[in-house]
Amino acid sequence: MTVRVMLVSPATNPALRNPRFDDGASSLDAAGLRQARAAAGALPGADRYLCAPAARCRETADALGLEASPTTDLADLDVGRWTGRTLDDVTAADPGAVAAWLSDPAAAPHGGESVAALVERVGAWLDKQAAGRVLAVVEPAVVRAAAVHALGLPTAVFWRLDVLPLTLTTLTGRSGRWNLRVGQPLATR
Repeated sequence: MTVRVMLVSPATNPALRNPRFDDGASSLDAAGLRQARAAAGALPGADRYLCAPAARCRETADALGLEASPTTDLADLDVGRWTGRTLDDVTAADPGAVAAWLSDPAAAPHGGESVAALVERVGAWLDKQAAGRVLAVVEPAVVRAAAVHALGLPTAVFWRLDVLPLTLTTLTGRSGRWNLRVGQPLATR
């Protein structure tokens, strides 16, 4: 049976504008909220609407007019003790740890989740999806993890995939056989 999984990346917030490892509590800023509201109505319909538990994902879903249920299966990458810190701060304090994290998908020098574990978690969720249409507002890392898993790409490719705010990535198929449409911008009214 065929399933269509549509992943929407959230609107912007301060943690995105100043590269910071977000704790999931950061809300959309005024510009992000305005952009998400402008894109409301531009999404295809679905049988189920989900979102990651992070505030900006929930708020983006709300601004898009979706009644989305939060699910921890689609939570952002857990960066452990780096949470709340800027990338520049972490790099200055421990450049070797950041280099390992960016080059080895199995590394988790922050004490949280590795990229490989994120790909596995998101892949398991993706493979459980039954026939129908699912639309979920999720962090860019989750979109990248879904693409890596669906296409059977090497996990090292994860950091080479860019996901822009308020774009739609669609996976169509079933476990073991997916087609991918990436980065479709949401039309604004």
